[in-house]
Amino acid sequence: METGASPVRTVRKPVIVAIDGPSGTGKSSTSKAVASQLGLSYLDTGAQYRAMTWWMITNGVDVNDAGAVATAAGKPALVSGTDPANPTVTVDGADAAAPIRTQEVTSRVSAVSAVPEVRTVLTELQRSIAASAAEGIVVEGRDIGTTVLPDADLKIFLTASPEARAARRSGELKGKEAVDVSATQEALVKRDAADSTRKTSPLAKAGDAVEVDTTDLTLQQVIECVVTLVEEKRAAG
Repeated sequence: METGASPVRTVRKPVIVAIDGPSGTGKSSTSKAVASQLGLSYLDTGAQYRAMTWWMITNGVDVNDAGAVATAAGKPALVSGTDPANPTVTVDGADAAAPIRTQEVTSRVSAVSAVPEVRTVLTELQRSIAASAAEGIVVEGRDIGTTVLPDADLKIFLTASPEARAARRSGELKGKEAVDVSATQEALVKRDAADSTRKTSPLAKAGDAVEVDTTDLTLQQVIECVVTLVEEKRAAG
């Protein structure tokens, strides 16, 4: 008695998506939504730098003393949850999700991020997390496509006008603390300059990244654009 051939099961290769860009471009919202829709893990590398900064502040390390920051960089134990529906970050076992979003951390994270030893520690952690994602992962940050995951399957660089970015970021902050849109824009531009000109892994668009200007797009339009790019990449290879 003959039996029919067993159906061939297509095994999809894990896809690694790098999404870079400055604050206020819709990077986090887009990355989480894309990961959720496509069944991928999600990693917010910016949260890791914020967590490192928060640890430095709470442990009395002068964040403006690069030597002191470098010496302490390997001490905190950072753990990032990669569920896009509930991304988490803990430092030495403590939930750091709320404290890392304070203005105090925001104003100091660029100084900590610029220290090469900090970037070495977190880059190794980020690569390890990406490599262990069975289905694939969406990793967002500022140097993912250029430094952390230069061989990512798809690299996307989100941009937006300073005005649009400041309005979005102010909207995110409203209700948490007093918001001054002009001050928010000034802070964003200042951080862009610091992140783009640092010697180690500056904020930059990878040569093979797809640039998406989100200024005049709704969040849903940006998400749809990125999902389409990922699906096309999967279909092609």
